[in-house]
Amino acid sequence: MQEEKKNIPAIPEIFLSPYKPEETEDGIYAMWEKSGYFDPDKLPNHPTEPFTIIMPPPNANGRLHAGHGLDMTLKDIATRFARMRGKRALFLPGADHAGFETQVVYEKKLEKEGRSRFGMDPKQLYDEIYAFTLENKKYMEDDIRRLGTSCDWSREKFTLDPDIVRQVQDTFVKMHKDGLVYRGKRTINWCPKHQTSLSDVETESVEETTPFYTFKYGPFSIGTVRPETKFGDKYVVMHPHDKRYEQYKHGDVLEVEWINGPIMATIIKDEAVDPGFGTGVMTITPWHSQVDFEIATRHTLDMEQIIGWDGKLLPIAGEFASIKIGDARSKIVEKLKAKGLLEHVDENYKNIVKRCYKCAAMIEPQVKDQWFVKMEPLTKLVVNAVERDGHIDILPEYEKKILLHWMKNSIDWNISRQIVWGIRIPAWFKGNDVVASIDSPGEGWEQDPDTFDTWFSSGQWPLVTLGYPSGADFKTYYPTDLMETGADLVFKWVPRMIMFGLYLAKEIPFKTVYFHGMVNDANNKKMSKSKGNVVSPIDMVDKFGADALRMSLVVGNPPGSSTPLSEDKIKGYKHFSNKLWNIARFILSNTVNTSFEKPSLLPSEDEAILKNLDAIVAEVTKDVEEYRLYMAAEKAYHYVWHELADNVLEASKPILSGTDEDAKAARQYTLGVALVTSLKLLHPFMPFVTETIWQNLPGQMRDADMLMTARWPGSTRTTTPG
Repeated sequence: MQEEKKNIPAIPEIFLSPYKPEETEDGIYAMWEKSGYFDPDKLPNHPTEPFTIIMPPPNANGRLHAGHGLDMTLKDIATRFARMRGKRALFLPGADHAGFETQVVYEKKLEKEGRSRFGMDPKQLYDEIYAFTLENKKYMEDDIRRLGTSCDWSREKFTLDPDIVRQVQDTFVKMHKDGLVYRGKRTINWCPKHQTSLSDVETESVEETTPFYTFKYGPFSIGTVRPETKFGDKYVVMHPHDKRYEQYKHGDVLEVEWINGPIMATIIKDEAVDPGFGTGVMTITPWHSQVDFEIATRHTLDMEQIIGWDGKLLPIAGEFASIKIGDARSKIVEKLKAKGLLEHVDENYKNIVKRCYKCAAMIEPQVKDQWFVKMEPLTKLVVNAVERDGHIDILPEYEKKILLHWMKNSIDWNISRQIVWGIRIPAWFKGNDVVASIDSPGEGWEQDPDTFDTWFSSGQWPLVTLGYPSGADFKTYYPTDLMETGADLVFKWVPRMIMFGLYLAKEIPFKTVYFHGMVNDANNKKMSKSKGNVVSPIDMVDKFGADALRMSLVVGNPPGSSTPLSEDKIKGYKHFSNKLWNIARFILSNTVNTSFEKPSLLPSEDEAILKNLDAIVAEVTKDVEEYRLYMAAEKAYHYVWHELADNVLEASKPILSGTDEDAKAARQYTLGVALVTSLKLLHPFMPFVTETIWQNLPGQMRDADMLMTARWPGSTRTTTPG
């Protein structure tokens, strides 16, 4: 009998081995999901005050990257904290079809297979991308689970769900009726590789060294970096008050020798010309320049397309027709030189070139009929909400200035995309008639083949995910509390969500915006596959556990800052998981059969321990409330490792092994409080190891079956451990 007692462990058997996240994390997450407590309406304490975070939908076209890891971690910390604070915490997950971005990814797949989307049946292409997206969406969701994200999967939304598609199209119809969207033939950003228009935020302006050519154009000298556009130049423009050219009158016509022979050039006087730049004279190509288009529109001038949609010169270029503009440029210059029309070349001219943000192809300005959103009435709503009303807090503060600058200097938003993957624009054409309607107006009407810019649908995300306008969730959980997302979306996505929230619901979509920076490599350099420095979050979870990754992403990473991520840093927090595990083992080993009832009188040493812990609880609580998550995580870490382990436990050893039973009981109580409180403080940051320990605590130490739904700690000197 004595031998049997000897073999019974004094603490749960799991603590006899080191902490192994690979053996426990999947089971812990399955337990959370099975409980149903990710659904705020099923929480055991039936809270009424809502707390809502809408997941910025990751693109459903691949696995999660390190930035997604940070994104999910920060939102999950806020959600778990709110849930433990007794709130009806909803973290609503979703995925974005990501329009152009996903089609680009799929087109690369087609290229590897020796296929091209050009010439494919649109429905076949759509169906293929849909199947590809759903497959990747499943992998993405599994990755999100691996990170410990406590979102309500029963409410998961996808931007191509029928109800969301319907609402997005309804919004377009409403905006058309309200005069906020219009169809116009205007200059757009055209990507010749992918053959679609792009909004300004989908292009990158890059400073490049480009030859600047000066050509003789009749009696004038004109400069350009793009001689390939000059075939249709038959207007020469100068400032009306430039005295150098006062002998020329507006409308004068003169014959000049040009690329393919003599042409008749017309003098145009316009104040858009800068007399101080170059010779103060320029020719214009209205079809391929926004500035030139505006001049031509003011003076009702002819416009002719020079470059085709595929980036090749059209028949107007004569012998250069069907040649790509990059290949044609030098040939055109040589011809002009042979004709004695090349005056000078500046090989070191610094020029801002617009490029496609996905393929880096040079953007070609083109004139095309497209759908545009009138931005001015909507941006005023955003400016008022952010600047004057102060209803939205933005972290860090400097991002607020960037957002406001973008809103105060916006241009009308081109929402048409010439791709099949996305939500189709509900507009119908019959001759010159145009109707905005979800359903066909009748026989003979053809629907616009274009799809929406993905930001048009994702800009409505907080609304449509909650069932705007009449859904129960919308009435309960809107407006949301926190929008946490990447700093690069300060001008792409966040202002559009504010805009749609105010326009449709007459209310802001969120109370706080938290912008995180980029996750870089160990040397704080941008991760890229070409550099071979990409750190996969799931690989790190496999190696060190989700908790170690989460802590490494948060500690030392204030809002808006880029953070370096290295295996060594993650490994360091794996050691911390082990440390917490060992602390739990030590305390449980020394509190066997303890009731954890508070003694009537605590020794001063124990009072001091709990007073210090109270101060840490107050600081961590305030930091999380004010979204200083990086500080909260670090303070909880330092308390557990350096105060609890290094000081409190070491000072407790002689008391626990001594003969003073009252002192021993008081210290057992104090250690129980310290352990339970530490688990609660760390749970939002390190949910797996803390929940695993919690599940193996004696019942009298716990105030909930799951740590996930336990009470956030208050004053440790007025409560027992459980």
